[in-house]
Formats: sequence, C-alpha cells, structure tokens
Amino acid sequence: MDRLKAAAQAHNVALDDDDGQFALAMDAADPLGHLRDEFEIPTVGQVTGIAGEQSDALCTYLCGNSLGLLPKRSRRILNEEMDEWAAKGVVGHHRHSKGRPWISYRKLIVEKMAPMFGASPIEIGVMNTLTVNIHLMLAAFYKPTATRNKILIESKAFPSDHYAVESQIQWHNLPADALLLAEPRAGELALRTSDILDLIEQQGSEIAVVMLSGVQYYTGQVFDMETITAAAQAKGCVVGWDLAHAAGNVPLKLHDWNVDFACWCTYKYMNSGPGGISGFFVHDRYAQDTELARLTGWWAHDEETRFEMSNRFVPNRGAAGFEISNTPILTAATLLGSLEVFEQASKESLQEKSLLLTTYLEYLLHRYASQHIRIITPSDSRGAQLSLLFATDKFDAVFKALMSAGVICDERKPNCIRIAPVPLYNTFADVK
Repeated sequence: MDRLKAAAQAHNVALDDDDGQFALAMDAADPLGHLRDEFEIPTVGQVTGIAGEQSDALCTYLCGNSLGLLPKRSRRILNEEMDEWAAKGVVGHHRHSKGRPWISYRKLIVEKMAPMFGASPIEIGVMNTLTVNIHLMLAAFYKPTATRNKILIESKAFPSDHYAVESQIQWHNLPADALLLAEPRAGELALRTSDILDLIEQQGSEIAVVMLSGVQYYTGQVFDMETITAAAQAKGCVVGWDLAHAAGNVPLKLHDWNVDFACWCTYKYMNSGPGGISGFFVHDRYAQDTELARLTGWWAHDEETRFEMSNRFVPNRGAAGFEISNTPILTAATLLGSLEVFEQASKESLQEKSLLLTTYLEYLLHRYASQHIRIITPSDSRGAQLSLLFATDKFDAVFKALMSAGVICDERKPNCIRIAPVPLYNTFADVK
C-alpha cells in the first residue's frame, strides 16, 4: 500500500479518485506500457459473442493465470516455421532460412528461459506437458525405501499434481498413507510456512520427496520456496516444485535455492498458447550424474554421439539428459515468441508493476466491494493473482455479469473468482 500511495504522490493525483485519474497517470508513466502492443487483445464481442455498443472495444483480460494472451511474435514465428517446413522439409533440421535449425531449437529456448528461473541453461529443459514431466521427474527422483517413502504435497494441490503423485505411490505398490498432505489450520485457507516446516521436522525422516506448488493455484499464495527447500533437504528429502502458477509470475532463484527439480507449464503467464510445451529444471549438481536412474529416450543421449546409433546410452549433460524426445518445433515456436517479449523487460520492473497492479486491485475491492467479497490471497505472499470468495448464492450472477461485460477472469466452484492482472499487457485502467 505504501508503494501505491507513493506513486499517487509522485504523479500528483489522488488515489481515492472516482474518475480514474490515478489509473490514467500510472498508465501514461508506465515504462512497460509499450509491451501491451506486443499482444493480441480480444474485443468484448469476440469473447462474449454478444453484439452491442461495446462489442468492438477491447475486453478487460484478467485471466493470464489460466491462459496468457497471444504474443504477436508467436504468430509470426509459428508461421515462419510452417513456411520453413513447406519449403525445406527435413532439411530444416540443419539449414534454416531464419537461423533457427530445428535440431538445436531447444538451445534457443533454454538460453532465454534460464534467467527467468534463476538457473543456468544447462539446468533447463523443454519437453512434453507439465504432468508428463512431473511423472518423469518423479521417476528419477522418487526412490522410496521401506522407511522413507512419503511424498508431501499441499492438501488442495491442483488435481493433476495430486493424481500424479497418488499414481506414483500406487505404481510402487505403497500404501495410501505414503501421500502426506499439508493442511491449513481450521478456518484458514492459506498454509502457514511454520506449519509446513513443523510437518517436515516431525515426519522428514519418512519423506522421500517434498513437492509443493510454488504458487498455490486456488489461493494464489506464494510459498517460501527457499526456506522450505532448505528445511526439507536438511531432513534428507528431495525437493521438487510445481511452478505452473509461478513461472513468469514471481521471482525465482532455483539454483541458489538448491532446488533438486522443478516443472512448469508455459501457457499461463508465459503465453505459449493452449496446451503449450512444458519446461523443467534439474540442478546442475546432477549434471554429470550418469548413475541417476531415469526414464530415457534417444534425444537424452549425448548429442555428440547421438547419431552413431550405438544403443549404448550416454546421457547429455544436465537437464538435456532428461529430454526423452526431440523438441516439438511448432509449440516451441510460440513459446519463443513470448520469451522474446520477456527479454524486453527486466525481472525487477515486471515484479514492481505486478505488485502495484495487484495492490491497486486490492485497494479498489476493499473500497467498493468489501461487504461482498473475501480476499483469500495473503497480502504478504502473492504474485499477480487475487482469489476472491463470494456468497455462494450470488456467485453465478457475479461471474456471469463480469464475463458478459467483457471482464475475463476464471471461476472455481462453488464460490471463488480468480483475477490476475499481468504486467506484460494489463493496465491500471484495466484494474480500475
């Protein structure tokens, strides 16, 4: 809130105005404002299917936590790859008119993506989709024993995570209580870091893997990844993170935090498109660990000898040694377009704008709707998302009214609406 008040003072406008002057002043001075032009913003008519006076106006898109908007560069690069395929066929793997030979496409991606995750390129991989990569990482890092076989996740983890972990436990013929759930306190929805640490302290000797979400999908809570990772590893646990709602959203320092592995999708804040390719991280202390049993494939083989076809597996160094199949170029192309947009802004500037947008949204909600909503996202540990609870009997009408007006957000039954102003393309006027 102090940041917001300071911004109002700096622009000589009142924060509590009703005519939107604060939002206009903030947008006029926004150093990232030009990035909005990098994206296709749907119109109200396009997203609602309703014809009317406002149908040609741009919608208010606050749903980047579910699916990011289309970067214009992604459309261009995808079309270029289609043209390359048409003109070159298989030759495009090695000779590419735009200097992007398909055989080394992954390197373009990981070199641009690594800084976003506080990692070096050797620690970043790109393949498959998120849940597949979770399974592959657990195949490598979940090594249950008779006494250490539990996996710790949050009790309201995204269903796909819950199912993946549950099925891994079943795959190893272990009892159901090998799935350990971190529960919020009675009457609370967010998890307290102290309670997670207490659980790890109490049962750490039985926990093989701790795999929480970097940002909790329902509440929007950002977990203290550094502290939890250190505590779990001190008890001998492997630590992985699902960063689906953290990637492109909050600051990450996976290498410095000593995280063992992490996985994420790229279609939310990273704008790669529906069902886009997934990324993953493996700490470089495993870079040359050829003894680490994993599920393998041809593309994970040492690139220097891959085409010798010896059928004697020698893994690539680093995360590339976990990439089972070659990079799917068309989905990687849309991600590449988004990464080029991210390169135009520093992580610090994106984070600063994100904090201001979300704080402004929280301020307005308290001012105009405090009697009707409950914000469940902790104010001291959040990214771009605010999760709002409504009275169940009012929920459907509120959500329908927002969507019909071209305010695009998402719902989680029975009474939660998630709203996420994204610093790359949202404005303060959107929030107002």
